[in-house]
Formats: sequence, structure tokens, C-alpha cells
Amino acid sequence: MKDNGSIELIRAYPSPNPNVSLQEIIYWSEGLRVKGLLAKPKKEGQYEALLYLRGGLQSIGMVRPSRIAQFAAQGLVVFAPYYRGNRGGEGRDEMAGADRFDAVNSINMLKSFANVKEVHLFGFSRGGLMALWTAILRDDIKSVVTWAGVTDVTSMYMERVDMRRTLKRIIGGSPNKEQEKYDERNPILKAQMINAPVLIIHGTEDENVSIEQSYDLEQALIKEKKQVETWFSSGLTHYYPPHINRQTVRALCEWMKMK
Repeated sequence: MKDNGSIELIRAYPSPNPNVSLQEIIYWSEGLRVKGLLAKPKKEGQYEALLYLRGGLQSIGMVRPSRIAQFAAQGLVVFAPYYRGNRGGEGRDEMAGADRFDAVNSINMLKSFANVKEVHLFGFSRGGLMALWTAILRDDIKSVVTWAGVTDVTSMYMERVDMRRTLKRIIGGSPNKEQEKYDERNPILKAQMINAPVLIIHGTEDENVSIEQSYDLEQALIKEKKQVETWFSSGLTHYYPPHINRQTVRALCEWMKMK
């Protein structure tokens, strides 16, 4: 079996930003070939590394080149896994089941592109789960940002009636029947293992992922005496208006670089 994080193929990818180059990478994760997108500033320099963990499931919420180029333009080398089973990658997207290792295993590869010892994590929506699990499973994480992040799949099942059928299919049943499998995906139960500082961003009117999930994460981290900061925005939903979104990206990248 190929080493986790080893590269199978790199190909150039069209970039929406003249100052950022993009490459699609196929890499190995637990015996599967998984794909993702790498963005880095064209200007030579020493940059910090960011693992961008997308939201959604399967084709919904797929990595957008313009989004990761936006982060790279802040002076970061960014890698965004598609997660297994997506865009021709092998395996099956499991909503933070074994696919969490697609994030964990991509870090060694990302560190080699940026020539750094530690990596920042950013997770949006479902990516919040992936970011928290990556921080739990690795000790080379510099900071964690979770934006409108899922922290508890059981809560998500209760909140999102429209996703229940999909979650039952992926996980093998409802929380009533398979609570153990839902708990296995819950990073809050391992909050004591998160050692990097955490920034939690969430809008109070989010109907996709309730802000209660972020409140629960904040309380769990405080209880474990972890470094945690919150940027809760009154009146905002899952998707911030473009100008606030851009401001928030700039601000969170500055926050990371201070860590």
C-alpha cells in the first residue's frame, strides 16, 4: 500500500486569480486515491500552510477554485481535499467517518509544499467536523477555524429533516438505532485532545447549522481549559453577504498568522 499523503499525480488547474496558481492533486489516503485542489501564491516567498475543509456532502458544497484562491491571496499555501468518492476519487464519502483521514493524511503533503512544520485548519459547515477531527488526530496543528461548523451529527440529524434520509443511508440508521455511530463522529466528546487554539465563527440566524452547535463546542473547550475565541454575528445566516465574507476571510487569516 502506498504511504498516506504520497502523491500519485499533479496537474495544472485553471486559476481565477492571476496571482495564485492552482493544481489538482491525486494523493493516497488509507489505500485510496483521493483528489483535492492546491492553491499557492505565484510570488516566491515563505508562506504558512492552510488545510481548507469544505462543507457539504458528495457533490454538494464542492471545493470552489475561487474560494481557495481567495485564501491563498492572503499569503497562504492552501490545500482543499474533495474527500474520498468525489470527482473521481476512490472510496465513499462518509460524513466524517473514515473519510476524516483524507484530511489527516493530506497534511504531510501540504507541509512539503509550504515547507512548514505546522498547518492551520479551516472548516466550513460539514468541514468543521473534519477540522476538529484533524486537530484531535494530529499534533502538528497551529490553529483551527470553524465557520458555521457542524460539531455534532446527532444535532444535525435533529435539525435538518431534509438530510435525515441521506444520513441514515451513510451512517446506517437514525441516532435512535445507531447512536454509537453518531457519537463516533462527534469531536466534542474528544475536546480534551484539541491542543491548538480554536476560533469559532457563526451567524445567529443560520438555518443550515444552528449556532447551538457552536455554543456547545465553545462550552466543551472552555471546560477543558482550551484556547477558544468566538465571532458570533447577530442576524447573519449560513452564507454571509459577499463584503462581510471578504472582511471575515481577511480577519481570520490575520488571526491565524498571530498564532
